[in-house]
Amino acid sequence: MKTTAKTYLCRMLEKTLQQQVEKGTMLPLMEEFYTIQGEGYHTGRAAYFIRVGGCDVGCHWCDVKESWAPEKHPPTGVDHIVANAAKYSKTIVVTGGEPLTWNMEPLTTGLKNAGLDIHIETSGAYPLTGQWDWICLSPKKAKMPLQEVYLSAHELKVIVFNRHDLAFAKAESEKVSSQCKLFLQPEWSVREKMIPLITEFVMENPEWQVSLQTHKYLNIP
Repeated sequence: MKTTAKTYLCRMLEKTLQQQVEKGTMLPLMEEFYTIQGEGYHTGRAAYFIRVGGCDVGCHWCDVKESWAPEKHPPTGVDHIVANAAKYSKTIVVTGGEPLTWNMEPLTTGLKNAGLDIHIETSGAYPLTGQWDWICLSPKKAKMPLQEVYLSAHELKVIVFNRHDLAFAKAESEKVSSQCKLFLQPEWSVREKMIPLITEFVMENPEWQVSLQTHKYLNIP
């Protein structure tokens, strides 16, 4: 009986946790850390990063593939996440994985109630949930963004792995608003090859800007 009761309680606990994750009141938290934003429009600013597990976009050059499987990361209450974030910075960056895999409304409501500015880094492949002060859209060919994310994006950041990504970037820029900031970022492993191509492209198309992963040059998270 004791074994049966223990098994039952474990199953009920797992079910309860799953329900909380589905609601967004708990999230598979991979890591959280205070650092300097190294990419895009807000490069150089101190920010607290919340990295949420779970992503099925599957970029072959992804530098955080350990974030893909959500079951590897403990479900963590958003109240706990908010309390930690508020200790460090007024600027919060929610990243992944793919954060929009989950309902972001509970997390962003908590962060907003704490008076924080909230940024998201997303592929845009899932419906936009939550309240955001800055949306950085980084589209991926394997799973293209939804229309609502294109229209809401403040920043378009295209990762350049080969010269074909420049044409992809130009096509993607036609889907965002005219106020959206445009960035090209070389994929880290091929940066020496791609930087000259990006430099030439930006000089010919000055509405674009260059983004570098400056945190990697600084050797910080």
